[in-house]
Amino acid sequence: MTATPRFTRILIKLSGEALAGEKGYGIDPDVVLEMAEQLKEIHGSGIEIGVVVGGGNIFRARTGAKAGGIERTTADYMGMMASVLNALAMQDALEKLDIQTRVLSAIEMREVAEPYIRRRAVRHLEKGRIVVFAAGTGNPYFTTDTAAALRAAEIGAQAIIKATNVEGVYDCDPKTNPDARLLTRLTYMDALRMGLKVMDATAISLSMENRIPLLVLNMREDGNLLRAVMGEAVGSTITADE
Repeated sequence: MTATPRFTRILIKLSGEALAGEKGYGIDPDVVLEMAEQLKEIHGSGIEIGVVVGGGNIFRARTGAKAGGIERTTADYMGMMASVLNALAMQDALEKLDIQTRVLSAIEMREVAEPYIRRRAVRHLEKGRIVVFAAGTGNPYFTTDTAAALRAAEIGAQAIIKATNVEGVYDCDPKTNPDARLLTRLTYMDALRMGLKVMDATAISLSMENRIPLLVLNMREDGNLLRAVMGEAVGSTITADE
């Protein structure tokens, strides 16, 4: 392991489901604290960290719109509200570890979070604070994957790290196909051509256009995140070029 981190500023995408742990729904405080400890570990290496959290452990907008008959725009806003709850939980866990953290929400709610302003977010990062971006892009019809790609471009992140509960990107679903093959390196065009569900097409296109590499790894495996930012080959890496 090298002594100098591979990146100086990164954007980490956490799914809401990841915060639920084995329960599959709600917020598991032990899992949130475990993730916060990994963030603290890389923060201690001097890396500036932005985090985008989803809300799928509380409310999945597309499922709600289909199953419950909730109008799509309303369902999307409900999902954004759910992501704010997760962001506050992550902030609480980080601050218990003595890491200064700010939640910036794309939907204004000043009593619990700062409004998202790009310059303010960058200033927080420069001061060594972890910034948690909540409420997606603030607009319906956009996923938190797209929010992660957008925020990464806006803050000048050198990489997006997508934390999942599998080892990386596979050519098919490893949960249903035991012969699924881990793809350690591929391009964004490969992901689009193969129809891989690593991110939605809008997020992939935005990341590709801004030439931001995407690292996909299992954050539940202790030390994976640190190894990745220090330059070790962990999980899968997706880039704009071969």
